[in-house]
Amino acid sequence: VQLQASGGGLVQPGGSLRLSCIASGRISRVNDMGWYRQAPGKQRELVATITSGSSTNYADPVKGRFTISRDNDKNTVYLQMNSLKPEDTAVYYCNANIRPFRMPYGADYWGQGTQVTVSS
Repeated sequence: VQLQASGGGLVQPGGSLRLSCIASGRISRVNDMGWYRQAPGKQRELVATITSGSSTNYADPVKGRFTISRDNDKNTVYLQMNSLKPEDTAVYYCNANIRPFRMPYGADYWGQGTQVTVSS
């Protein structure tokens, strides 16, 4: 089982980016999915999460600007980021609780991270 994130890049303040993260492998069920970020010199922090039923939760700094969504048929989670600010600059990591095929319980998996830089 692995998570592959994509979509990061360099964008000007006020711009938008869309991150994607695909879970692949021998998967029985994908439970909660989410995005976290880590800026230089700071701890990794929650950005947003989404349950298998599409209930969402956002960190206060991104509320109203970021939208998390998922496609259960494709085992994919998205993060639409609008009105980006320089303080959003970080490496963004996707996370998912996944029950592999023939396993009785799920475990947390992490993607490799994708760099988002907001700068003029």
